[in-house]
Formats: sequence, structure tokens, C-alpha cells
Amino acid sequence: MKEFVLSGQMLIPLILTAIAPIFIVIFRKTPDKREGVSFVIAILTFLSVISLVPPVLNNKVLIYKLSELLPGISFKFAADGMSLLFAIVSSFLWIFATSYNIGYMRSLKEHAQTRFFACFAFAIFGALGLAFSGNIFTMYFFYEIITIATFPLVGHEQTETALEGAKKYLIYLMGTSKLFLLPAMILTYVYAGTLDFNLMDISKGIFPTTTPHWIVVLTYALYIAGIAKAAIMPLHNWLPSAMVAPTPVSALLHAVAVVKAGVFSIARVVLCVMGIDLMRRFHLDIPTAYLASFTIIFASIIALTKDDLKARIAYSTISQLSYIVLGVVLLAPAAIQGGLFHIAAHAFSKITLFFAAGAIYVTSHMKKVSQISGVGRKMPITFTMFGLATLSMIGLPPAVGFVSKWYIIEGALNVHQTIFMVVLLVSALFNAAYFAPIVYKGFFEKPKPETDIEHIKEAPLTMIIPLSITAILSFILGIYPYFFLNLIQSIWR
Repeated sequence: MKEFVLSGQMLIPLILTAIAPIFIVIFRKTPDKREGVSFVIAILTFLSVISLVPPVLNNKVLIYKLSELLPGISFKFAADGMSLLFAIVSSFLWIFATSYNIGYMRSLKEHAQTRFFACFAFAIFGALGLAFSGNIFTMYFFYEIITIATFPLVGHEQTETALEGAKKYLIYLMGTSKLFLLPAMILTYVYAGTLDFNLMDISKGIFPTTTPHWIVVLTYALYIAGIAKAAIMPLHNWLPSAMVAPTPVSALLHAVAVVKAGVFSIARVVLCVMGIDLMRRFHLDIPTAYLASFTIIFASIIALTKDDLKARIAYSTISQLSYIVLGVVLLAPAAIQGGLFHIAAHAFSKITLFFAAGAIYVTSHMKKVSQISGVGRKMPITFTMFGLATLSMIGLPPAVGFVSKWYIIEGALNVHQTIFMVVLLVSALFNAAYFAPIVYKGFFEKPKPETDIEHIKEAPLTMIIPLSITAILSFILGIYPYFFLNLIQSIWR
């Protein structure tokens, strides 16, 4: 049996990430110190998050109420298996993203680097705050923090196109959270009498059995619409538009903080607000699974049509995020496990893809798939690691993506929904169709006559080392997935 333990230990990583932007600004005139601060705090943050693992695996749920604004509305933090899954992935990948950011920003002599590193750290603060949220109010607060922190990053280039993309990003994410997520939170408070997550029993949720059917359905629909960071169609269009941002920002959006915050929030709502029993009783599970499946297939079809490398990867993200939603809403233990595990699986492989795309741009300034013929021979490490990451996207063993998809398929069969197994298999074929040609062109096609690739070489080691490590880890986690699986299994104990 789980037990609550009063502890403010999960505040340590939040404090570290909160002070990081301050020190980055203080050392703005000495880039080495500024970037050193990012490295040191990223490592300390990861270590402080890891220190929470032993009590959670011993069936403890750490809780801490920071302050109460109104009766039943407070800043409350909690650490359980789900929160640690997201927090570990975010804090760990921040370390590698920092190294990559240094290589990318210095190689291109980018402007406003202090602002970039400060906002990047602030976004991680928002992600960890959301991960350790103990109730819907705290989750909502940090959900908005992430949007605010990443807005300057999306518009970093300060061109007309970048500012348009950033404006669209802000309107979509802030607009949906105000129009839908905020009313959902109010309805929950009125009818459930609390905003605290049920962290003891994911089958029960927090709504009383006397809550009217239409109120529950309406509230759930508002949550799904309000969490646009999950990029479920049709509220997905902000994500491709945000690709005007520098590649490290795209990696942050897709792998580390933003979209993961979206699917994590949906998982919290499904399992810790609604609960498995209520989801089944009111038949909210299968319709959401069909919506996720539509997103999986349709986003894959669009990805096939994109020649821009980042746009192709972006639509892949939209598709892959809905794997997580699909697994969670199928409500079978295996499917939930696969869905949540895909938060980590997708993060390691997708950040590798964006790191590789950025490396290609830094050395060749190429953005189109049609331009990269023969480039793989000049950048063999980058293209090899890109290829390894695509195996995870496709779901081939022993890559980590195979593990999550296996569990989701098992869960679909357990609840007698074979159609969703077909969706995942078709999606795997689409993934192969739009990723395999990139690797093939890079290594096996002759360079086009009008393209000069003689000057192209591997990106700086500060970029190559992170993307190589994340690619290799996407295989190691596929062979040894037990650490994350044990964390996820702890939510049932």
C-alpha cells in the first residue's frame, strides 16, 4: 500500500531551475561562466530528481503544500512514479541539450544568447514544476509558465516569420488554456470539491459518483481541448508553425518540455482526476482513443508530404504524441504502461533527430530532405545516429520505441480493441516511409550537380557527442527498460 510522506525534497530541483536564469543573466558578459552555470545546475537538478527515486519505489508518495490561496486551492507538490518519469527525462536531457546549445549557438554566432539560455532554463523550471504538481491548480500554473518561457525562444530569430510563428504559438496555447482548461478546472472544483490529484488509487479519480453524467463529459472534453500542448488534431497547428525557432528550441519543444508537458497533463487528468472506473463508466475511453488514432495516421500522412526536414520531424512528433494518449486512454494496465513509457522512449529518440537536423544545418545550411543527397558520407556519425533514432520511431527491436509500442498493442488486445493494434502497425510503416529515405539519400544517393558538399564536415564535438549519446541511450533503454517501467508500475501499488 502507498503512503503519503510530508517532504519538501521535490522543491530542490525547482529551486535550482528557478535560480539558473538569474545566474545566467549575472554572467552574461562571460559566456564560459554563463554556459558553465547551465551545465552545473542541469547536473545538480538531475541528481536532486534522482534522489527522489528510492522512497517512491518504496511505495511512498512525497507531498508538500507550499501555500493555500483559497479553501481547496493551493500550491501543492507531489512526487510519485509518474512525476519522476517526466522529471527524470526532462532534467537528464537538459544536460545534453546544454552542450548541444553551446555548439549550435556559437557555431552560428547567434544573437541574444543570454536570453536564449535563460529562457531555456526557465522552461525546464516550468516542466519540473508541472511534473511535481500535486493538484490541478499547480499544474495549470506551471503549464502557463512553460508557454511564457518558450515564447521568446520560438521567436528568437526576430524575423517577421519567426514573430508570426511565436504569435501563433502563444495564441493557440494561451487561448486554449483560458477558453477550455481554466473552465475545466473550475467545474472540477465546483463538483468534486477539490483540485488535488488522487495519487493513491488511479481507478477512483476525484469526482463523486453523484456527479451528473453531462458535467463529467463536458469537463473531460474541456480538459482535452484545453491541453493543446499535446497537439491532438485539430489543435495541433501551433507545433509546425513553431519550427521557425532554432533547432535546439525545436528539440526542447518536441522532446524535453512542451509537448511532453501536454501529454503528461492529459495522463494526469485521465488517471488522477477522472480515474479508470469513471472513464469506462461514462465511455470516455474509446472515443478519445479514436481521436488519438486519427491524429497518429493523419499526421503521418502529412509528414510524408514534407520536404523540410524539421517539418517532417514535427509532424512525426504530432503522430507519436498520440501514442501516449492512446495507451493511457485504453485503460488496460499494459497499455497505460506502454503509453507512459513512450514519454521517455520518444524523448530520447526525438531529441536525437532534432540534434542531427541542427548539426546538418550548422555545417551545410541545408534544411530540405531533397538537398541532402550524399551529405551522409561527409557526416557519417550524424547520419548514423539519425538512423538509429529512426529505428525507435518505427518501433523496431531493440530500439526503445519497440518496448512502448509492444505494451500498447498488448493493452489494446487485452481490451479487445484490435483496431488500435492495426493503427500502430500502419503508423510504423508510415514512419519507415518518411524517415528511411532521409538516411538512404544521405548515404547512398550521389550529390546533385548543383550542390557543393566538399566543404561539409561533422558539426563541433559539443553537438556530436550529445546526439551520439542520446541515440545510443535510445537502444540501451530498449534493452534495459526496467528502471522506467518500475517507476510506472509504482502507480498501481
